[in-house]
Amino acid sequence: MTSPPRLFDRDLLLRRRARARAQGGADFLHKAVAVEMSERLEEVNRTFRRAAVVTSNRAVWEKNFDSAGFDEFRIIDDDEVLGVDEASCDLVIHALALHWANDPVGQLVQAKRALVPDGLLLAAMFGGETLHELRACFAEAEIEISGGLSPRVAPMGEIRDLGGLLQRAGLALPVADSHALTVRYSSALHLMRDLRAMGETNVMFDRHRRPLRRSMLMRMAEIYAERFGGEDGLIPATFELVYLTGWSPSPDQQKPLRPGSAAGRLADALGVPELSAGEKAGKGS
Repeated sequence: MTSPPRLFDRDLLLRRRARARAQGGADFLHKAVAVEMSERLEEVNRTFRRAAVVTSNRAVWEKNFDSAGFDEFRIIDDDEVLGVDEASCDLVIHALALHWANDPVGQLVQAKRALVPDGLLLAAMFGGETLHELRACFAEAEIEISGGLSPRVAPMGEIRDLGGLLQRAGLALPVADSHALTVRYSSALHLMRDLRAMGETNVMFDRHRRPLRRSMLMRMAEIYAERFGGEDGLIPATFELVYLTGWSPSPDQQKPLRPGSAAGRLADALGVPELSAGEKAGKGS
């Protein structure tokens, strides 16, 4: 069995997270996701008793979930091997850490193993539209100054691919959805300062090991302001938040209907006459 490729330098990631925490950090994205997760749980017709949250931001999740009425509540570090026992939880939340996993499917498999049958997994991660403005401006500046390209911002998965992670991990009733959160900054330099405060800077193995040249950084900021700056002088930064929902398989679990197995017609449910194939073709022309 082959191991997944090591895309990210885990040791560097942990050092940068520690530095961000020591300097006060920027945790507004974790707070936004914590609120969203709370609202999603309120919509689930189930009482959860034993919960675990896999995250790099212990403080935010303890504050938002520790008093949520669970009999047991644990914060689990997003290590490559999760520190959680098999069938020990009926709820696992994987919070804004999967995008740094060298083996995201393995992370979800471990989360599924931690669940009792019919337990719920909720995961939040960054999607492919995240920081698309910064990526485009870095690419343009680097081509202009050095004539080449190097990875400056970690790649993020598209929602159609991220939803498939749930099926690959063996979770039932998989659902993926997303929404974009736009944050406005005075400049691209202020955005990058926030990324450092989040511990979300580039830790890819194939990154340039030389320090970023000031001329390239300043040119990137100029391009960012020119291409995306608003009339108020602020620049937008997009964070696409993808939410994944899946259930640990159970024999008595609700199953999706097989295609063609419906007992009624949509037209009957809507109270309208059903069109023939010819009528549908004519209506569409």
